[in-house]
Amino acid sequence: MARTIAVGDIHGGLKALIQVLNKVEVKDEDNLIFVGDYVDGWSEAAQVIQFLIELSETIDCIFIKGNHDVWAEEWLRSGEVHPTWYMHGGKETMESYEGFSEEDKATHLAFFENTKMYHIDSENRLFLHAGFTSMHGVEKEVFQTTLYFDRTLWEMALTMDKRIEKDSALYPKRLKHYREIYIGHTPTTNFKSDVPMNAVNVWNIDTGAAFKGKITAMNIDTKEFWQSDNLPVLYPNEKGRNK
Repeated sequence: MARTIAVGDIHGGLKALIQVLNKVEVKDEDNLIFVGDYVDGWSEAAQVIQFLIELSETIDCIFIKGNHDVWAEEWLRSGEVHPTWYMHGGKETMESYEGFSEEDKATHLAFFENTKMYHIDSENRLFLHAGFTSMHGVEKEVFQTTLYFDRTLWEMALTMDKRIEKDSALYPKRLKHYREIYIGHTPTTNFKSDVPMNAVNVWNIDTGAAFKGKITAMNIDTKEFWQSDNLPVLYPNEKGRNK
């Protein structure tokens, strides 16, 4: 039976990514959906991209674009170093490209360019990096950047009054469009949780890999999940973004 596995933010942690996929025991028929932020943080960003490119040659993968991926894509395309990016993991990502040829970099640029802003599956489940603000759904989002920067969707889901019925005029229209919504971007560790969090029909699977947390992979049908070790354990001589 083919499984659909959603994978949270990776942030250059190749060791953790391999560890979690080994726990999943990925089969040829499985589908993997990555919710973005492949780079920035730990020292193996370029290696993560190379690994994902090769993985997608044998396994059905969907790659969604995260905000960190946008900065890395800009740098690969133009050499432009966004100051915010440099401070938040860009330096480590640039260093990880030492030893990669121009041809390799061009292949990685194509990888970033081909990432999707969002994915909606056949069962009306939405996958995206951060969130969206349009009450008409992701297709009607005015600013594309919102899809990889928004935190209001998650904030709204977390604080929503559980007594509001779905047919109430007060029920957020944003949430009615999709059966389930899977996001990364806002670490669950900000809320003292090192496991995926669920609020209304939104699942947050960013378990803080950029900082002191883990990478999480989740079977979206059964909600079973697997996790890597905490990233600082796997990269003991690095600080990641814990600066």
